[in-house]
This record gives sequence, structure tokens and C-alpha cells, in this order.
Amino acid sequence: MTTEPTLPIPISYIAGNYYLFSIDAVTYLRREHHICGVLIGTLPQIPQQNVFLGLPLELMPEEARLLVEKGVACIVDEVKVQNQGMKALMEEDRKKYLRELESQGLQAMRLQASRKEQQREKTLKKLEEKKAKAAKSKKSSEDPEQAPAVADAPKDDPLVDLFADSQPSSHSQTTSRRTSTTVAPENAMGITPATARPPLPAEPSSEQLLPMPQVPSSYPLFAHLHAEGYFLSPGLRFGCQYLAYPGDPLRFHSHFLVVSAEWDEELDLMDIIAGGRLGTGVKKGFMIGGAEKKDNTADEESVRTFSIEWAGM
Repeated sequence: MTTEPTLPIPISYIAGNYYLFSIDAVTYLRREHHICGVLIGTLPQIPQQNVFLGLPLELMPEEARLLVEKGVACIVDEVKVQNQGMKALMEEDRKKYLRELESQGLQAMRLQASRKEQQREKTLKKLEEKKAKAAKSKKSSEDPEQAPAVADAPKDDPLVDLFADSQPSSHSQTTSRRTSTTVAPENAMGITPATARPPLPAEPSSEQLLPMPQVPSSYPLFAHLHAEGYFLSPGLRFGCQYLAYPGDPLRFHSHFLVVSAEWDEELDLMDIIAGGRLGTGVKKGFMIGGAEKKDNTADEESVRTFSIEWAGM
């Protein structure tokens, strides 16, 4: 069960990119602010996986800028936070943090041992039921005087090979249940935290904060569509800047391929035709939009959008 993160949420700036490492922050921003980002984390054992990725979540500069403007998040220099935080960490705090990690590792090991024990007992129960069924069928088909007292399980049963020498007595079963939850500290699982808070302070200092992210000229269109309730994600795989979803992408297909343009930019008609045909081919609308600059109010910008669909097909 996730908990509400403390605002403003720190967005880690690392090597020119913006990341979120806290699952609480990721779920909160998706649920409350329509920010999806892109999961980029992989497992060390499966480095080439490309379907089910995990933390961290990478944000577009537009997403990071929008959250900062709303006061929901702040940009922190993660390298400086790590260097200064670890140097300022007291020895007692460090030991306390390591003890907490060890405790979590022991708990995880107990849960794993308990699951293994439950699976073992379940398999042994199935084996006993199979033996009893085989014995019953033999007794019903053979003469009672020639029937053996206990029937053996089938010779080719793989469960026999697996548990032939490990069937415990009632006393050993009780002892096994009692000791399965006892794990030595040296056998604790290694826990790798997804975030460094704790032990580092949850709120960064003012010298660790960075200014607002630099965004492309398409940011007014991005902010406009977001304000209209759309979920936006990168549109590279469809040859556009953004994909606009009417709801959470886990529940809806995208409705628009979004491309930004300057208000006085000349557009090639073939580009419009190609975008319209592409959008229709993938069952989406092709949207062009940009900030309208008004002569009477030079500082004020409003965004206009145009949806193009291929008709007569």
C-alpha cells in the first residue's frame, strides 16, 4: 500500500535527465496530476527486457517544468545531494539505517521460507492422496487376501523422487513449522532500496535546488492539453511529439498524434496530408497546435489546436 509523498516532490536531475525513484511519488503524480513518464529500470538478470520495465521513472522536461510551476515538485541536483548527504550522515544514523535494512532482509527471508514450507506440505499432501487412491484401487481389483497392506506410489512419479527421503513424521513437521520462521542474520536477504530517503533528508537544502527545466517551444501546447485533462506521453514511435490520451494510458488508447508549430510558421501541405493519413491509419486524429501571439497583448499567449482526419476512406 502506497502513502502520500511529502510535497514538493524532489525530481532528481542526473546527467541532463529528470528521474523519480520513489514509487509513492510515481503513483501519486499519475493519479492526481496525469503525469505518466517512462519507466526505464531493468533487472540485472534480464538486461535486454523491453516490455515490463521498472523504476526509475524518467520525465520529459515538459513534465518536470509543469510540476515545478504547479508547486508540486522541485528539481534537485542528485549528485550534490548524495555527496553532501552522505558526508553529513552521523555514524549512529548510518548504523540505524543498516539495522533497518537487515530487519527487512530477515522479514523477506522468513516470508520466503514460509512459502516454501507451505508448498512442500501441499505437495506431500498430494503425494499421500495419490498413494491412498492407488491403494484403494488395488484393494477393489484384487483378492483381499493377496492385497498388500500399503500400496506404493507409481514408480515413474516425479514426486516420489523429490520427496522420497524427505517425508517428515508428525514431530518433525511440528519442528519444521516452528523453525521455518527462524532465520539467522547472516542468511538475511540483501535489500537494495530504490531511494536514498531515508537516510538522507527528505527535503533538500536551497543550495541543492536547480532552476526550472529548459523546455522546447512545444511546451505551451503540452501545458494546454494537460490542462484540458489529457494524459501525454512521448510520441516518437508514431512520428510525432506527443500522444494524447483521454484518460490513463492503461485504460485508453491515444486519440491524437500531436505536433507543435509556431503561430507564423509555414507548413508544407504534404506534411499535413502525411500526418492526416498516418493518424487515420492508426485510428487516431492528427493534431497541430501552437501558441497564438496577439498584437494587443504581447505578453499573453493562448494556444489553438487543429485536428486533421483523412475523410472519404
